[in-house]
Amino acid sequence: MKRLFSILTIAGVMTFGTANASISAAPAQTVSTVITSISAVALQDEAAATATDESFHQELKKRFIEGGPGFMGIVLICLILGLAIAIERIIYLNLATTNSKKLLDSVEDALKSGGVEAAKEVCRNTKGPVASIFYQGLDRSHEGIDMVEKSVIAYGGVQTGQLEKNVSWISLFIALAPMLGFMGTVIGMIQAFDKIEAAGDMQPSLVAGGIKVALLTTVFGLVVAIILQVFYNYIIAKIDSIVNDMEDASISLIDLLVANKK
Repeated sequence: MKRLFSILTIAGVMTFGTANASISAAPAQTVSTVITSISAVALQDEAAATATDESFHQELKKRFIEGGPGFMGIVLICLILGLAIAIERIIYLNLATTNSKKLLDSVEDALKSGGVEAAKEVCRNTKGPVASIFYQGLDRSHEGIDMVEKSVIAYGGVQTGQLEKNVSWISLFIALAPMLGFMGTVIGMIQAFDKIEAAGDMQPSLVAGGIKVALLTTVFGLVVAIILQVFYNYIIAKIDSIVNDMEDASISLIDLLVANKK
């Protein structure tokens, strides 16, 4: 709002100066003053944003330490390992994505021009599970369409397993992080009651410390689970998309081989 007000002030001063040329010296000084004010406001906003970022990181670090290095460290390890596996799977799945329509057209052209060996060469030079399934089907094409179908189904299961590799670890960390947080909560409450028992008095300061530690571990565990859940759902959706593409492309390959043998 400060910047907008300053800009409108400049526009008004410039308009007023154009309409009243006889007092041009005064608007010029006013414009110079307003520009200086805008620069000061911009510097203040930048400093405030920097201070906010620093305070956020400091507050996060403070809360993490207050939660206790034991359970908070384990929750952090769950986050790091879960993100590492999720990023690796996302990269692998993106590399495994293939333009099945283009590949099928290339295989069809190769079958017409050079036969099965030329089509196998096309699949060999193409990355992705769809090309691998095509290669296995073409490699058994001389044994009949039934054998091609069995080979494609069997190798499709192998490729699906490769796509889903290590995904179960992400689901483990999703379940483990909040459970560790809840365990930290229970331990924090026990520590609070131990302090009350030792003091022999129900002092708010004794209870507040233990409850705060308990709530912090719960919050961090839930945050980790939420973050990993988003990545997990994206990975599962990506795997389902690739598997559906594999199945559709496999059917098209069998139809292509049947038409080629006629």
